[in-house]
Amino acid sequence: MKFMHLGDLHLGRSLKDFDLIDDQKYILNQLIGIIEEKGIEGVLIAGDIYDRSDPSEAAVALFDGFLCDLAERGIDVYAISGNHDSDERLNFGSALFRKSGIHIASKFNGMMTKVETQDEFGKLNIYLLPFIKASQVRRFYPEETIKNYEEAVKTVIDHAELNAGERNIVVAHQFVSGEKSPEIAGSENLSVQSVGTVEVISADVFSPFDYTALGHIHSPQTVGRENIRYSGSPLKYSLSEIHNKKTVPVITMSEKGSIEIEEVPLKPLHEMHHIEELFANIEKTCDLYDPEDFYYITLRDNDDVLNAKGILSGHFHRILQLDYNNDRTRALNSEDFFIAAENRTFDELLSEFYKLIRNEEISEEEMNYMRELAERAGAL
Repeated sequence: MKFMHLGDLHLGRSLKDFDLIDDQKYILNQLIGIIEEKGIEGVLIAGDIYDRSDPSEAAVALFDGFLCDLAERGIDVYAISGNHDSDERLNFGSALFRKSGIHIASKFNGMMTKVETQDEFGKLNIYLLPFIKASQVRRFYPEETIKNYEEAVKTVIDHAELNAGERNIVVAHQFVSGEKSPEIAGSENLSVQSVGTVEVISADVFSPFDYTALGHIHSPQTVGRENIRYSGSPLKYSLSEIHNKKTVPVITMSEKGSIEIEEVPLKPLHEMHHIEELFANIEKTCDLYDPEDFYYITLRDNDDVLNAKGILSGHFHRILQLDYNNDRTRALNSEDFFIAAENRTFDELLSEFYKLIRNEEISEEEMNYMRELAERAGAL
């Protein structure tokens, strides 16, 4: 049996001021094409279907259309809610959906939802585990010691009474780590430090499963072993994902212990680029770039370029951000600058800051005005 593993669709998301509905519709249509080409029989969706708990009408219509396309083709769907999704919204109509082969587990009720299916190799069990926190699991298992997310997920899996002789798949939305921390570029502003040890779950917890379909991290990657993986988001949603090669895993399950995984590349409607160069050089080479793609532009000019974004927008129609990387910005970002700020007077700090930004001395009139503002704010 062949499955497609998706996650972190974030339908309804925007990039700065640019609506991504058309980009997301394009990539969902591309996924339908891959499903037909590869003979996919089931789609695993590992959470964060929507970008927020109250998705826009356009986002809901987009997902509804995707489900209808799958149902019309006889493709079964196994989906869970992520931390961005609304349990209530995804749960609505789930009983009716099941009649069309669409299985959505959005609410945790103490056990993983189990869906059984068959192929020529026998029974295959698909377990659906929506995003959970330790506090949710404690309510159902008060006799267990559950101090963190790992213990919570392990408790749920232990109570599932898996048959090790059968083929088992799990769909989950958690922060899972192997021997080294996963690459988390673009993933909801996560960092290893911000996640902390309480939220991290060892990949070993999922060892009873033949395949673990994970969502929550936007970079496609394996965690600990080949059969435990994040599909990644199908589109790039931040500058940190610039170098991601977006793919979608296609999993072929045959007899117990035999699994093949193919990573099929995805091509977006609009690619994302980061250009870091002098303004004049960008102007000279702008014809080399597709004007409809997304762009982060970093200017290396030491002096500010008047109306730089307005000028470049004549060719680059989707500029997400324009900033500078020069002597002044590097000084502002330098740790030494903040250390040097200790035991300095307001006038000294403001004078130095003004010179870094404007490359000239602050006038007495401007200094008096800033002192007055600082006094009103209670900073002096």
